[in-house]
Amino acid sequence: MTTLSDVWPVFGLTLRTPRLVLRPVLDQEIPAAVAAARSGIHELGRNPFSTPWTELPDEELGPNMARWYWRCRAECTPESWTLLLGIWHEDEFIGCQDLGAKDFAALKTVTTGSWLKQSVQGRGFGKEMRAAVALYAFDWLSAEIAISEAAIWNTASLGVSRSLGYELNGTTRMAWGSQVETVQHVRLTPETFNRPDWDLRVEGHNPVARFLKVT
Repeated sequence: MTTLSDVWPVFGLTLRTPRLVLRPVLDQEIPAAVAAARSGIHELGRNPFSTPWTELPDEELGPNMARWYWRCRAECTPESWTLLLGIWHEDEFIGCQDLGAKDFAALKTVTTGSWLKQSVQGRGFGKEMRAAVALYAFDWLSAEIAISEAAIWNTASLGVSRSLGYELNGTTRMAWGSQVETVQHVRLTPETFNRPDWDLRVEGHNPVARFLKVT
């Protein structure tokens, strides 16, 4: 019998850390993602996202998030892909972690972005989920560089980066919603990576690697 992951191999990918499960969000799980976002992600007036999607009214937030999940799937090709992974802790949806790349075959470079609902922040989940995708990128996809960015005031995100071994990689001024922010870029390599003291468990990698042509 043909399964959904046979048709779309990305759906078969699962990453497991000591406390978290990271895997693609299925359509029936989009409401849980929307509920987590609606519960609050950041304080008012301090939006950590360059596109201020969290500021949308409730009636627009859900459709906007669904469009984003569907767009990431529709535009996923070996030349340009985003693995949009939901985060579950004890069967509760608590956030998202993405891992993306353009021209990966040549550049061997990945980008990351994430969010966690406020009620679970401060428990080390942000570091654990970023470490998970860094491990997957370096050890399973053979990436050579992982890059990220955050507004210069976002000490939580930059603290995660620093603790994992990311090095500062310059700043730029960018349009950040209706504001202009100084953005800190950071860069990680297998040599600078402060690896966690736990092993990442991966399921469903080989079909994903063939689909993205990273083998």
